[in-house]
Amino acid sequence: MEEKDKKLWRMLGALSTVGIALVVSTVIGFYIGKKLDEFFGTDPWLMILFLLFGIAAGFINLFRTALRTERIMDAEGKKEKK
Repeated sequence: MEEKDKKLWRMLGALSTVGIALVVSTVIGFYIGKKLDEFFGTDPWLMILFLLFGIAAGFINLFRTALRTERIMDAEGKKEKK
């Protein structure tokens, strides 16, 4: 397998984790909020707040991964032009 193909597969593997991370961060935020609501008796306010935190964390991870991937692909393109 060529080096270019290996890099492509590595990049696809890294990007495939983005969807999983988005879902997991949302579920974790929901779960933490739900448990805090049960503990403090503030149903549903903390669940909503932590759900929004989880969604925000997932999107921040998505944007960071996209920017990192773009930088790597730009660096690869510059190397190939030389």
